[in-house]
Amino acid sequence: MSNEIIGTKRNSPPFRYDIVGSFLRTDEIKIARKQYNIGEINAEELRSIEDIEIRKLIEKEKEIGLIAVTDGEFRRSWWHLDFFVGIEGTKKIILNQGGSVQGSRTKAESFQIVDKIRFNKHPMLEHFKYLNSIVKDQNIAKFTIPSPSLFHFVQSHNKNNVYGSDEELMEDIISVYKSAIKEFYDVGCRYLQFDDTAWGTLCSERHRSYFRSRGIDPEALSKNYVRLINESIKEKPEDMIITLHVCRGNLHSIGFASGGYEPIAEELFSNANVDGFFLEYDSERCGDFKPLRFINDQFVVLGLVTTKHGGLESKEQLKNRIAEASQYVDINKLCISPQCGFASTEEGNIITEEEQWEKIKLVIETANEIWKL
Repeated sequence: MSNEIIGTKRNSPPFRYDIVGSFLRTDEIKIARKQYNIGEINAEELRSIEDIEIRKLIEKEKEIGLIAVTDGEFRRSWWHLDFFVGIEGTKKIILNQGGSVQGSRTKAESFQIVDKIRFNKHPMLEHFKYLNSIVKDQNIAKFTIPSPSLFHFVQSHNKNNVYGSDEELMEDIISVYKSAIKEFYDVGCRYLQFDDTAWGTLCSERHRSYFRSRGIDPEALSKNYVRLINESIKEKPEDMIITLHVCRGNLHSIGFASGGYEPIAEELFSNANVDGFFLEYDSERCGDFKPLRFINDQFVVLGLVTTKHGGLESKEQLKNRIAEASQYVDINKLCISPQCGFASTEEGNIITEEEQWEKIKLVIETANEIWKL
């Protein structure tokens, strides 16, 4: 297949080359968080160190050529739980002693609903305000939060004595996310990404079989989750971009779900009113590009460069894969990014910082050659 495809430059998100969000924590961040956890430094001292490291990260992101830049999720322990437990009416819970993944002990934490949920004085609003205050010139501050459908998915595994019906809970989830979107917009956010492993799970036939064994219809669940997303974002301002990242797991370089997008493609791609999808396509576990035929008018950011290990992909192979995807989605609706973040939890993936930046460079170089940027 020829990879001689030429697209046009794009000046608004998602960009021709983009990122999912998280970066490997620096040694300074890791040390400071350990000191904070054992009481050697206080919250203000930890925040000051995080501020310094985030500023350094953003300078590196700009230097390497990124347009959308993030704070690397440097203030978070988890990519999702930190947001969930910041919602009023929830609390963090310890499930059991975490198992061993790649030789490292993992945390087994989740969240539980303990009262009616409400978006009120969420700490991540301040996190975004700091990020936005140091992103200037030609860059845009991108912020990531877990999706409303994932909130429902995670809480469904834990005991909930607050809501008498699922419909009542979903209405409050929608209300929480409507408020979140408005408040992030009010503090300057124009590029927000929902991260979601629930959809990755719904790609997996093994997980779908498990749902059925519990009396849960995966097709009905998919419809409910599209509704949660659409109702949550329907009042978003016109100049705010919201994308959805479909993830199959990224804990210390380990995933938990496999399977192509076909089982969810028609429902999600045809009906979800997000501005774009960040889709993992870094390995055979993600399937082929045929499900992209259901994409309507959204942008598709192809996660072709893996964050799971440090080996660099072939640029020619990346170009060929983009050419293949363009058979289903117009080249000018396609973009490229790493498949996921580099540190969905504070432990990070099994990859070096140098390899991390080499991956980003490869994404940028490939996009520059395809879209003639």
